[in-house]
Amino acid sequence: MKKHNFSAGPCILPQEVLKKASEAIINFNNDDLSLIEISHRSKPFVAVMEKARSLALELLGLEGKGYKALFLQGGASLEFLMVAHNLLNKKAAYLNTGTWSDKAIKEAKAFGEMVEVSSSKDKGYSYIPKGFSIPGDADYFHCTSNNTVAGTQLKEFPETNVPLVCDMSSDIFSRQLDFEKFDLIYAGAQKNMGPAGTTLVIIKEDILGKVERHIPSMLNYQIHLDKDSMFNTPSVFAVYVSMLTLQWLKDLGGIPFIEEVNNKKAKLLYNEIDRNPLFKGIVAKEDRSIMNATFVLTDESLKETFDKMWAEAGISGLNGHRSVGGYRASMYNALPLYSVQALVDVMQELENKVSK
Repeated sequence: MKKHNFSAGPCILPQEVLKKASEAIINFNNDDLSLIEISHRSKPFVAVMEKARSLALELLGLEGKGYKALFLQGGASLEFLMVAHNLLNKKAAYLNTGTWSDKAIKEAKAFGEMVEVSSSKDKGYSYIPKGFSIPGDADYFHCTSNNTVAGTQLKEFPETNVPLVCDMSSDIFSRQLDFEKFDLIYAGAQKNMGPAGTTLVIIKEDILGKVERHIPSMLNYQIHLDKDSMFNTPSVFAVYVSMLTLQWLKDLGGIPFIEEVNNKKAKLLYNEIDRNPLFKGIVAKEDRSIMNATFVLTDESLKETFDKMWAEAGISGLNGHRSVGGYRASMYNALPLYSVQALVDVMQELENKVSK
C-alpha cells in the first residue's frame, strides 16, 4: 500500500497521473518511443506544451484576458531574479513573510531601490503582517501567497495600483482567488502541480518592456513568450506530468472542487491540533496555511514514541523544515482525506497511550 505522503516538495501526485506518466516513459502516444527521447519540437510534445499552457490559464480563469503562460526552468529561485530583471526599473516593494520572500528580496536588491513594506521575521514568520502601505510609485509589489516553512498563508491580497507579483509555488490551483488582480504569478511545479524541473509563470503581457536595462536572453520573459516556452529545450517530463495533473484537476471540477476538499483536510487536522493536549500549532490561527500545517509536541520527551508511531502507520514526510523543527503536514491537492485521518488517528492514539 502506498504511504501517506505529507512531503512539502517534491510532493504527492495523483496515482492516475503517475500511472500515465510511467507508461509514457516507455511508450508515448503509442509511437513506440519514450516521452523523454523524442524531440521537444516534435508535434506530439509541442501539443503537450500548448495543452499545459492552455489548461493553466483555463483553470485560473485567465483565458482571453491578456495573460500568457510559460513553463520555464530554474525553480522559483530563478524567478526571484527574473522578476526583478524584467520589472524593477527604479523601486520595488516587497512583503517579507518567510524564507522564500526573504530570498526574493535579496535577489531584487541588486536591481534598484527596495522597500520592505512589512515583515514577520521578528517572530520567526509566525504571522502575516497586516495594515501595511505600498508606495504608489513602486514598479511592482511582490508577495508570497503561502509559506511552506513556517506554515502561514495570505488570506487576502492588498488593493494597489501598482503591478501585483506573487510567488504561488505552494498553493497555486488550491483555492479560488481573483487571479485577475495579479500581473505576474510564478510557481515551482514540485509543490502542487508536478515533479521538480519546471516552473509555471503567468504573465500579463502589458507589464513587460518598461525597464531600461539589457536583459540576457535566458532571463527575458518577452523572448520566452515570443518562442512559446520553447526558446531552449524545456523540461519535457516535468511539463508533461504537470499537464496531466492540470487535466486531472479539471476533470475533478477544477479549483472550486479542490478548494472544498482542501478545506476539509485542513479543518480535520487543525481541529485535532487544537483539541489534543499533546500538540500545539506554532503560527497565528488566522494565518494558518491550508497547505502546510505546522505543529509541535507539548512534551518533547514523547518525540521518539510519536515518530515511531507515525512511521509504523505508513506516514512519510512529516518532519518540520530543518530551520523550524517540529512537524509539518503538507496537504497538497493530491493528498486524500483518508491520509489526514490516518495522521489524526495516530495523534489520538498517542493521547490514549499517555493517559493510561
